[in-house]
Amino acid sequence: MRQPGIRRVLILGAAGRDFHDFNCVYRNDPSCRVVAFTATQIPDIAGRRYPPSLAGPLYPDGIPIEDEAGLDRLLRDLDVDEVVFAYSDVPHVHVMDRASHALAAGADFRLLGPRATALRSRRPVIAVCAVRTGCGKSQTSRYLVGVLRAMGRRVAVVRHPMPYGDLEAQAVQRFATRADLDAARCTIEEREEYEPHLEQGAVVFAGVDYHAILEAAEAEADVVLWDGGNNDLPFYRPDLHITVTDPLRAGHERTYHPGQANLLAAHVVVINKVDSADAASVNTVRASVREMNPEAAIVEARSEITMSPPMPLAGRKVLVVEDGPTLTHGGMAFGAGTVLARREGAVLVDPRPEARGSIRETYRRYPHLGPVLPAMGYSDRQVAELRETIEATPADLVVCGTPIDLGRLLAVSRPVVRVRYDLRPVSGPSLDGLVRKMLETASPPARPGPV
Repeated sequence: MRQPGIRRVLILGAAGRDFHDFNCVYRNDPSCRVVAFTATQIPDIAGRRYPPSLAGPLYPDGIPIEDEAGLDRLLRDLDVDEVVFAYSDVPHVHVMDRASHALAAGADFRLLGPRATALRSRRPVIAVCAVRTGCGKSQTSRYLVGVLRAMGRRVAVVRHPMPYGDLEAQAVQRFATRADLDAARCTIEEREEYEPHLEQGAVVFAGVDYHAILEAAEAEADVVLWDGGNNDLPFYRPDLHITVTDPLRAGHERTYHPGQANLLAAHVVVINKVDSADAASVNTVRASVREMNPEAAIVEARSEITMSPPMPLAGRKVLVVEDGPTLTHGGMAFGAGTVLARREGAVLVDPRPEARGSIRETYRRYPHLGPVLPAMGYSDRQVAELRETIEATPADLVVCGTPIDLGRLLAVSRPVVRVRYDLRPVSGPSLDGLVRKMLETASPPARPGPV
């Protein structure tokens, strides 16, 4: 029911940026009421509620999370005054499509910027962001963790939110071991982001309430490393903003939201995968960076791919499993597993005829996918369907291009080769030197707060 003088707000999201924007801007604002969140990109997150314990005293019943597919109905039935767009890695035209629906319903359309949503830290902050999902943020973050630890710094890695389970229980999460991941019943997508850091000896924080997460991270670290999700903007104000680009998708740095904003804001731009992209595409990305952000330092890097354990693949039938988000809303048709399998002379087996349940639906929804299997695992049911698809596919072994030990997690009946990929800078200024210079000059405020 409408209350006089209270603006009714609908936040479009995907269980991440939307909750953060609410916590920063709307949670304690009596002039507004967030009437619902919407959900897209991630399966099985609609139909829940943002709990009262996180929503605050203005929301004693919490806030419903609805499927964005019903946007026009929600705008009408909830009598919405303002629509806030709060998810990432979509073409610019998609953002304006959502804006058009809002305007047609009579509502305002809003994008919240870093001044309202980027929190200040008492520690120096390095933010690793990207222009698209799958550019190589995680390998860049791992490289930087190694640099910082070699300097004797205690590092807290703070990951972009992935709260796909019990939101109240996931308000503040800290992971130091695989046992922590098991105890939290982390999804495959969460493990893909957390596990490589844990193998490196880093501690990872994530969750829902990034004010409280920041306090926890600051309590045990000299430096906060923001490891972004998709191509989203950082939740913490960076002293060093690093944006990773991908010449395998040259031109996308100009046409995706908010990846272009990350490029424009970057202090350092990493052009990754120069070893697998053609020279013309690398030149296209380099020209884009120089035109749009001429002050940024440009570092070119290889994405060095190795396998563990090493074994001969030539002529063998392999099923390639790739990182799910990179293939789905990231728009890639292949990943590191495919690159390695082809390099080693393996024969790729097409898993699509054997796809089960929601995995089959993933292929229908993303028709650009070829003979690779996206490691979808947002729920126990989907993990089971992923395992069934692997078992049904007639391959000699599995080449796992996700950054986790998928064989351990799924207990499949055939050998699993893990593909590892690491950042190797090859030209441009030293990332080590840029980090050292930032640490020498950064002067964070005494206490956290909005930018």
